[in-house]
Amino acid sequence: MLERRGIAIERAGHRTWLKWHRGHRFAGDISFTGERIVDGMELGASVEIDLVRFAGDGFAVLHDETLDAATTGSGPVREASEAYLRGLYLRDPFGAPSGHKVMMLEDLAQLLGQISRHPRAGLQLDLKENSDAISDEDIAAFAAAISPVVGSVILSGGDSAAVERLSQAVPEMAIGYDPCHDGAMERLMETRDFAGFVAVALRAVPRAQMIYLDRRLVLYADQAGYDLIGAFHEAGRVVDAYTINSAVPSALPGVKRLLELKADQITTDDPVGLERLLMDDQA
Repeated sequence: MLERRGIAIERAGHRTWLKWHRGHRFAGDISFTGERIVDGMELGASVEIDLVRFAGDGFAVLHDETLDAATTGSGPVREASEAYLRGLYLRDPFGAPSGHKVMMLEDLAQLLGQISRHPRAGLQLDLKENSDAISDEDIAAFAAAISPVVGSVILSGGDSAAVERLSQAVPEMAIGYDPCHDGAMERLMETRDFAGFVAVALRAVPRAQMIYLDRRLVLYADQAGYDLIGAFHEAGRVVDAYTINSAVPSALPGVKRLLELKADQITTDDPVGLERLLMDDQA
């Protein structure tokens, strides 16, 4: 088993990566800081950040539609100029301003180009926008920023058309797909057509290498006797199960079952804490 760095867990000969959700390595980390992203890239971790539109060409490294909770700014992100965003700072989990500035995608790409990335490390760019909100100028800005560091990233999203459009501009980029959005998960829980769900997801983004699944859906299907992770494995895909928000004992049964089902990656806000919880349980 790997040392406690919040990178991965090995069980029964299978390695499951612990993805740093929003760039978190420890509970209480500030989301989307360059410092933590660099840590992950140098240590060999899987790290995730989010991309949203703003009032310019390209994307900002943020999650929420509004600025008030996570930054020192206010108002909708889509109405904020690049100059305004560059003057903002991220807030810590208690709401206090930090010394970490809001990053634009090109800032993040420049950071990736300046560090010594571990060959196992990867940065997930999780697109929070639908295709109809993305302009051709946004796509051009994305391609210009990401092309120099394309080997370091994987693009994901819940809108198949948006993922396809951006990936066509950077064809050598790895891509993933999250089929659990827009009520799909709730519908599946009603119909229990798990095989149909898998087939639709595979058709939606045929070149997707990784499939991102809500852990609740994976465990629901498992209780119904269907192995969603196994089905995507049979189709040659790897699977990320998201999100374990807190590394607390009550989360342990579900996480252990995800490991038994051979999830390739588990998304968590506390990778080091989750690794410690699992290792202590094993001991």
